[in-house]
Amino acid sequence: MSETEVYDLRVTVERIEGRSVCGLAVGDYFEVTESSRVRIPEGKHFCLYALSSVLPLLPAKQRQMPPGDWLEQDNFVACPDPDERTIMRIERIGRRTIPTSDLT
Repeated sequence: MSETEVYDLRVTVERIEGRSVCGLAVGDYFEVTESSRVRIPEGKHFCLYALSSVLPLLPAKQRQMPPGDWLEQDNFVACPDPDERTIMRIERIGRRTIPTSDLT
């Protein structure tokens, strides 16, 4: 059986340069673990539109890329709402080996 190494990720609100319409605050976060499990701390939320802006980048950030790849070096994503200008940071918080057949 083949295995794949993937990173667990945390996406954290780094700063809000405008007004927070959706109720996020600096330090709010969600995690993606075990390849596809989204975890939001109990009692918290994460704006659907902010989430949608970061989702396309997560599969790439879950894998090791060549050192010169821009996604290996860049960790920030902006929410698409121009009034909020919410900036989120993607960070790798762990690494795990998963059977390739279990990946989505």
